[in-house]
Amino acid sequence: MLANYLIGLREGLEAALVVGILVAYVVRVGRRDVLPRLWLGVGAAVVLSLGIGAVLTFGTYGLTFQAQEVIGGGLSIVAVGFVTWMVFWMARTARGLRGELETGLERALVGGAWAVVALAFLSVGREGIETALFVWATVQSTGGGAAPLVGAVLGILTAVAIQLAIYHGVVRLDVARFFRVTGCFLVVVAAGVLAYGVGDLQEASVLPGRASLAFDVSAAVPPTSWYGTLLQGLVNFTPTPSRLQVVVWLAYLAVVVPLFVRSTRRRRPGPADVAGASDASGESSTVAPATPDHRAPALSTTPSPRSTGAPR
Repeated sequence: MLANYLIGLREGLEAALVVGILVAYVVRVGRRDVLPRLWLGVGAAVVLSLGIGAVLTFGTYGLTFQAQEVIGGGLSIVAVGFVTWMVFWMARTARGLRGELETGLERALVGGAWAVVALAFLSVGREGIETALFVWATVQSTGGGAAPLVGAVLGILTAVAIQLAIYHGVVRLDVARFFRVTGCFLVVVAAGVLAYGVGDLQEASVLPGRASLAFDVSAAVPPTSWYGTLLQGLVNFTPTPSRLQVVVWLAYLAVVVPLFVRSTRRRRPGPADVAGASDASGESSTVAPATPDHRAPALSTTPSPRSTGAPR
């Protein structure tokens, strides 16, 4: 449940920040008439995400065991691909998220009503689809049940509450640091989901070696024990993994973790960085509270050793 809560919190906050930035920009430029179109796009993205979640949950009923394992394993691997891409994408763009979205919205305002709807739909939809797919994969890997889904919903609700607090000036959020820390956690969770997906494909005889176990610690860590359930829920731990599952898990972490750490490093700002910080296209890592008239949950442009400069 905790793992899905953190997944819902991270992915929900991504979507909430996107919506907050779009709404703030529309209000700031005096185009409140565009808000209904923007919310239409957001609503359509939410409906699409819920629809995909429903299809993933109920669409495999009636299929053979082998077909269910193939679909489950394949979609788990796809979910890992989506999450890995989004973790790196957010690590690169968190500081410039506001500038990127405002530029897109400025062009959409020129393009007309449907352009605004499309921008809101695409901006929120990619987060929603990724959330639906990854939450489904983690729920499947932990054996199903209502607890993981409840955790994800609570995480999303917490993200909405945080965004509202940001908008009304109650809190400040270091966006880059938040996504850097949660990105590390998601990489570990994704490694477990990837190993689970490989196990499903082995169960379906698509991949060989399911009977060739790397180790068996089920006596020391019973799957039904509280700590076994906790490990399974947090990092998709299984006490009887195959050798291929362990190899895939280790290979994923060995490749992705160093790349992620490298992508999130910051070099110390030089004079040119400080002088040009305010001219960069939204380079910032902090979401600041709104002004007294509640216009904008803006991204701070104040340069600092933590938020200024390019990755090494």
